[in-house]
Amino acid sequence: MMAVQNYSVVSEFLLHGLCKSYYLQCVLFVLFSGIYIAIMLGNLLIVVTVISDPRLHSSPMYFLLGNLSFLDMWLSSFATPKMIMDFLSDQKLISFGGCMAQIFLLHFTGGAEMVLLVSMAYDRYVAICKPLHYMTRMSRETCMRLVLVSWVIGFVHSISQIAFTVNLPYCGPNEVDSFFCDLPLVIKLACVDTYVLDILMISDSGLLSVSCFLLLVISYTGILLTVQQRAAGGVSKALSTCSAHIMVVTLFFGPCIFIYVWPFSRFSVDKLLSVFYTIFTPLLNPVIYTLRNEEMKTAMMKLWKRQVTFH
Repeated sequence: MMAVQNYSVVSEFLLHGLCKSYYLQCVLFVLFSGIYIAIMLGNLLIVVTVISDPRLHSSPMYFLLGNLSFLDMWLSSFATPKMIMDFLSDQKLISFGGCMAQIFLLHFTGGAEMVLLVSMAYDRYVAICKPLHYMTRMSRETCMRLVLVSWVIGFVHSISQIAFTVNLPYCGPNEVDSFFCDLPLVIKLACVDTYVLDILMISDSGLLSVSCFLLLVISYTGILLTVQQRAAGGVSKALSTCSAHIMVVTLFFGPCIFIYVWPFSRFSVDKLLSVFYTIFTPLLNPVIYTLRNEEMKTAMMKLWKRQVTFH
């Protein structure tokens, strides 16, 4: 214990970033600045369109989609602005509090989004498999509860992750081999044996990820079986809607499960997967849902024409 006390307490962490090359960092600065602006504008456009169009706002599917876009804006903002600024900085430093805030926001928004994707799958399951009961099962009150539950689960999940991490003694190395404070990498820097905490962290994140993923598989399997048994009338529209959802789910859960459910003997997080998870998934969500959805495109055109006419 005395040996630990002789070390200085870590007050900030040094992020390695994505690369060391100055010229490549300048290119990435321009690239990711453009991507981040596109993420915020694209998701904000979906939120504003859903709120401003009474028909979309009263639809459970679009109400949940609006909330997904809102979460995507947070998911892309917890680390991306800092990463963009760090491209122009020699030393990529982050305070201890800022590091813990990044971990909290990542798990809060990520956990909430997982549960929200399950809610969206349930919405499609009821709409396709139980159409006569759709308006009663997916009432506005039910949708509000589903969104609230997703936020609560995300918060509880994040608090359970950060509670142990923030109280660990950090007194030795302070270098994080990533562009943000990722939990597995930060825990490794503690001056105590974190083997048990590693297992708890993987169990927590793994349980949430795998549980949500299995619920999604069950929902979409039920939808596809129902579609297969019915006449070809509404099949194409159902499959089109589901394919967009399945694409988003795959893009979201793929990197997440790989990072947090990988065997705990290997904690090195692939930077490319981290970039994909935190930046490209929030960018692709609005692209997938708007380009494959005629109702959303029509509502956006109406909103645009209304703004042009107003001005």
